[in-house]
Amino acid sequence: MTSRRNFVFGSLAAVGGAASLSACSALTRNESYADVAERTWRHGAVVAGDKAALLCELVRCATLAPSSHNTQCWQFRLEESAVSILPDLSRRCPVVDPDDHHLFVSLGCAAENLIQAASANGLHAHAEFYAASANALRLDLEATRPVASALFEAIPARQCTRGDYDGQPLSRQELALLELAGSGDGVRVLLLSEKQALEQVLEYVVAGNTAQMNDPAFVAELRKWLRFSGDEAVRTGDGLYAAASGNPSVPEWLGSLLFGTFFTPKSENDKYARQVRSSAGIAVFVSDAPGPAQWIEVGRCYERFVLQSAALGIRNAMLNQPVEVSQLRPQFADFLGLGGRRPDLVVRFGRGPKLPSSLRRPLPAVLV
Repeated sequence: MTSRRNFVFGSLAAVGGAASLSACSALTRNESYADVAERTWRHGAVVAGDKAALLCELVRCATLAPSSHNTQCWQFRLEESAVSILPDLSRRCPVVDPDDHHLFVSLGCAAENLIQAASANGLHAHAEFYAASANALRLDLEATRPVASALFEAIPARQCTRGDYDGQPLSRQELALLELAGSGDGVRVLLLSEKQALEQVLEYVVAGNTAQMNDPAFVAELRKWLRFSGDEAVRTGDGLYAAASGNPSVPEWLGSLLFGTFFTPKSENDKYARQVRSSAGIAVFVSDAPGPAQWIEVGRCYERFVLQSAALGIRNAMLNQPVEVSQLRPQFADFLGLGGRRPDLVVRFGRGPKLPSSLRRPLPAVLV
C-alpha cells in the first residue's frame, strides 16, 4: 500500500487542466468517470431472501477497500454460506512489495469491509486463514441480528486523500477513537502528533522517497499503474488516477511525457514535506510477528482506522517509504523503539477536502 497515488502527478498542474452493482454484472463502458465513480461508491440494496445477490453485494463492499497502487490484488470465491478471499498474484508489485506484505494487508482491508457489510445485513462473519490452501482467508457466515455500524456507513466515504490538510489538531476524543479502531490481535497503532515527531518521520519519508525515485525498476513498476486520463481509468477500472490526487486529467501520451520529463526527487520531497506539515498527525501500525496471517490482521486494523476516520470527517494517506525501503525499515523501527516488532504502515491524517474517488473492476473480474 505504497504512498505513491500522487507520485509524479504534481507537475501536471503546470498544464492547467489542458487537456454498483448489487449483483455480479459487468461494468458498462462509455460512461464518464464521475458517473462510474458515483455508481461505484454507494451502499447497494438487496431484495430480502436473495442470497446470491447478498453475497455479491458483500464482495462489492469488500472491493471498495484500498490496495497497493489500487491494483485490487484479490479474488473471491463464493460458497453457500461463506466467502473466501485469495491473493491475485498476477497483480503483485514485486519491486515495492517483494514479500507481498502490502498484498496481504490489502486482503485484510477487503475482509474488514466484508465483515462490516455482513453485520449490517444480518450475518456474522468468522474469519480463518488457511496458509496451506492458497493462502486463502475464509469467512464463514451465520445469521445474526443486523447491526449497521458507523464503520459500515462510512465505507462509501473512505478514501486515501492525497492532498494538503488544514494543519489543525484532532481532539483527544478523536485520537482515542482512532487508536481503538486501529488496534487488534498482535497489532497496535502509534499516533504521533507532536511537530518534532512529525519532522523526524518526514526525514525517513524523504530518505525512502529519494531511494525509490532513483530506482528505475520502482519507477517502471509505478508507471504501469498510473492512469492519467479518466477514459483510461474507466477502461481499466484500477490504478492510480491523476484527478484522484487533485491533479488535472490529461491524455495518456501527455501524462507519459510529463512523467518521464519533469519529476525529480526534490519536487516530490518538497511535496511530502508540505503534506506532512499540513497533517494533524501520523499513525504507525506495528505488528508482533511477520507472515501473511499477521499482515491480514494489520489490514483489518488499518481499515477500521480509516473507516473510523471517514466517520469523523478525517482524511488519511499513506507515507510508506520508511517501511518499503528494506535498508531503512530497521532504522525506522529503532527510532520508534519497537524492539523486534515490525513497522507495517505509515499513515498521515487530518482534515481536508475530499478528492475524486478511485474506480473498481467489475465483480466478474474478481470472482473465481
